[in-house]
Amino acid sequence: MAPAASPPPTHLPPRPAAAVAPQSVERGVVLFDLDGTLLDDLGAISAVAADVMERAFGTPSEEARIHYLATTGMPFEAQLAQLYPDAPPAERAAASRTFHQRKVTEAYAGASPFPEVPKLLKRLAGARWTLAITTGGETEMADLLLEREGLRYWFDALLGSAEGTKREHLSEYRRRFPAAPMFLVGDSRFDMEAAAATEGVVPLGRATRLPGWTLTPSDLAEWGARWADYSLAELPEALERLASPPRGPARRGTTRRRR
Repeated sequence: MAPAASPPPTHLPPRPAAAVAPQSVERGVVLFDLDGTLLDDLGAISAVAADVMERAFGTPSEEARIHYLATTGMPFEAQLAQLYPDAPPAERAAASRTFHQRKVTEAYAGASPFPEVPKLLKRLAGARWTLAITTGGETEMADLLLEREGLRYWFDALLGSAEGTKREHLSEYRRRFPAAPMFLVGDSRFDMEAAAATEGVVPLGRATRLPGWTLTPSDLAEWGARWADYSLAELPEALERLASPPRGPARRGTTRRRR
């Protein structure tokens, strides 16, 4: 009897983003992170991560949850490599597969957008901003979640873990929209630093309050955020201010008098 076929891997290595020709936009591009920024799911995801880390590496659950939240924004595999550098790679890989499976079945099952998000996206689209997603989560799952919540309609593009890291996403979006003002809205230090390190991308932040964990607007500003708040309700006004050219003093000697 032939041996049974091995099941397909649950987390594939990144694939190159599909070639998209550079294009112009009317106003500018607003890139959104997904988990913890548009979806109010960080509490549930961190609980799953903590349980996985406790079972795999013996870290007490609450301590593991704080470690996860402190390094969120990175792919989970990178978080484990940073948190448990001495653990065998096979153990980290197994924990990562378990996390991705449980995130889908447990955390995403009850995930929903923050209350202000549907109206926010409609306002931004009405103001002629081009919207796109950059997430460290699985590409196909992010697409399904946005469809499920009735939000996918507003986004022109979506890049997830299958297309590389957050920094690689930013580089790709800069290639696609070479002349456009560009903003990244995220909820982590990694998001802010990735945007600040990418030429032409302005970091904006959603601050976080969870039991035992707070990431304040001041924290995000320290890591590069030009604007941050616990809600994104006033993001459209912030974008208008940041996208407007600075008003300098009137230049002298440039106006001719009529004779």
